[in-house]
Formats: sequence, C-alpha cells, structure tokens
Amino acid sequence: MIVEIDRASGFCHGVVSAIRKAEERLDEGGTLYCLGDIVHNSKEVERLQQRGLITISHPDLENLSGQKVLLRAHGEPPSTYETAKRKGIEIIDATCPVVLQLQRRIKAAYDTRTPGLQIVIYGKMGHAEVNGLVGQTNGEAIVVENIDGLDQIDFTKPIALYSQTTKSIDGLRLIVAEIERRRNPDVPFSYYDTICRQVSNRVSQLRAFAASHEIILFVSGKKSSNGKILFNECLSVNSRTHLIAGPQEIDRQWLEGVNSTGICGATSTPRWLMEDVREAVLEMCR
Repeated sequence: MIVEIDRASGFCHGVVSAIRKAEERLDEGGTLYCLGDIVHNSKEVERLQQRGLITISHPDLENLSGQKVLLRAHGEPPSTYETAKRKGIEIIDATCPVVLQLQRRIKAAYDTRTPGLQIVIYGKMGHAEVNGLVGQTNGEAIVVENIDGLDQIDFTKPIALYSQTTKSIDGLRLIVAEIERRRNPDVPFSYYDTICRQVSNRVSQLRAFAASHEIILFVSGKKSSNGKILFNECLSVNSRTHLIAGPQEIDRQWLEGVNSTGICGATSTPRWLMEDVREAVLEMCR
C-alpha cells in the first residue's frame, strides 16, 4: 500500500501564527483565554486545551477582568476590542494579516461611502471572520451565502461586493455574474476579489493530488468552511474521497483492494493529525 500525505495540506500561515502565539504565551505561564476555538479542528483545540488554553465565548468576555485573551486568525469586530479595553483585558491579537487587511478595506469603504451604497459580503452567515467584517460597517453589511441571498440587495442602489477570504473563486464569480445580470445598467457596481490566494491556489494542486490516488482521506474538522470547500474539490475528481475528522473514522472497507491512498486536509488541519491517519491506514493494511 502506498500512503501519501499531500505536502501542501495543513495549516495556513494565519493559523500557524495564531498557534505559535498561543504556545509562546502558555510557555510563559499564567492563564490564557482564547475567544472561540483557535482553529476549526477539535483535535488541535483539545491539544492546546491540555496545555492550558481556555476557550471562551463572547458572553464570557464580559465576566473577565485584567486577563489575557487571544484573538484567533479569523479576526473580531470593533466591539470586541471595546469590551476588552473597558474590562482591562490584554489582547493577544492573532488576526490573520489577510483578514486584517480586508477589515481595513471594508471599514474605509464604509466610512467614505456615498449615499445609498450597499456593502455586500459573500460569506457564511455567522462565521467568525464574517462577523468581524460586518462589524466594520456597524452591522449594516449584507451577507450573502449564495445566489438566493441576493434577494436582500436593492439593485437600484450602488453595490460594493467583498468576499470572505476562504470562499471559492468560482462561487464569487457566480455571485458577480448574477449581480451584473440583475442590477440596473446605470447603477454603480464594484467588486473585489479578496479571497486568500494560499487557499485558492491550493485547488488545482489538490485536484491533481486527488486524481493521482485510488482513494482520498480528507482530514478536516466539521466546523471548517475551508475544509468543506476543499473536500468538495477532491470529490469532484475522485468519487472515492472520504471526509474524516481523524483516524477513528476510517472504514476498513474503504481500503479493500486499494494500492494507493492519498491523505490531505484543510488549512485548519494539523500535520500531526494527517500523520496519525497515515499510521492508522498502514496499521490496517499490515
């Protein structure tokens, strides 16, 4: 059995930086809180919890005072920083630079907007990154997950479209085309491809990897939006692609008569977890 781990899979730069900052602060001792799961992978969250990282929710922030709180790569709205300042909380800001740049662009567009401008964000409703982006507009931005969500837009007024950094380029193109089709010809429409290239550039490479093996084990947390997108890319070229959270979800029947297995994952999937999956596959084939 040939079992190969995709070399390009694993944490993106933003997640690597956030985890490094968490580990550095944990090494210093004391209590460290993280606002939300540091990454959308339960196995990595559990690993860091065992080292002392405490995951909290936004309501919990109001009950803290003078503590250290890490903000994950997804970013936060201005209200989070305001609460932290009011409560004397020390912020360890691990917002991904790509997300931070997008937040600043949306805030600048909102602050200088012309009358009637609608700021639209192509993204997943309620996702941490999207919440942070909407927060830059005082909650006024329109979030669309798909073409059906475009019904919220007034196509007689100006539109500025941005994208969550981990959405698919093809999905953004569909949204742009549909807005172009529906809007009045004289209505201003500007759109910005704000998708992270570390994510989008992986698609073609991942398709080639998935096509080069008999079966694919795609390792990803259930909460990962990026994981869902990349899993579907693998599935589109290899129908024998299986989404698993870890080695315990491998079905032995998948491996029967198979000579080549590929293992890959989301930008929120730790390398060590993919290696655990590889060892489990090899053990089952002995």
